[in-house]
Amino acid sequence: VGLYSGLTPTRVLRGIGTAEFDLEGRVLRADFDGAQTPVSVVSVYLPSGSASPERQASKFRFLDAFFPIMTDWMAEHRASGREFVICGDWNIAHREIDLKNWKGNLKNSGFLPEERAWLTKLFDQVGYVDVYRKLEPKAGETCYTWWSNRGQAYAKNVGWRIDYQISTPEIAAAAKKTTVYKDERFSDHAPLTVDYDWKL
Repeated sequence: VGLYSGLTPTRVLRGIGTAEFDLEGRVLRADFDGAQTPVSVVSVYLPSGSASPERQASKFRFLDAFFPIMTDWMAEHRASGREFVICGDWNIAHREIDLKNWKGNLKNSGFLPEERAWLTKLFDQVGYVDVYRKLEPKAGETCYTWWSNRGQAYAKNVGWRIDYQISTPEIAAAAKKTTVYKDERFSDHAPLTVDYDWKL
């Protein structure tokens, strides 16, 4: 993962303290403390489990290791006021509206009940906000951020929404606009952008 910023962060933290995943460079946190409210921007890349049962098992281990980190960040937010925006490829489509062929993917990695429940727990119990879905509660086919390279998935828009900006509630409330950029195609993903009325 990586972060590009016009401002120099106060500090940068790498990883989650689990060697299996930190060696893969899956989590990068940049803290910005110059404004009245400190903000942390985190880039994440959750494992994909689609290649094999072994990779799915690794994905579940990551979810188990990452959930307490997300909980700790929320506790840090509540204790100090620090806001968090966690961006990246989460490799999970949360709800049926988030992918074209949901019925055919109920037993596939990325739409497994356990994965979706993990996200639901982050939102409903821990208190994070799915910023895109907050701004676009009914968006279906325009929400997709990933398409398989097989067949003509991109041309037919048979996609998934697996890229998110997930944030603490206060900065989520400052989100004004979100888009999935498709004017150019860079890879099998399309960039998800969110405009926040917030000063770093």
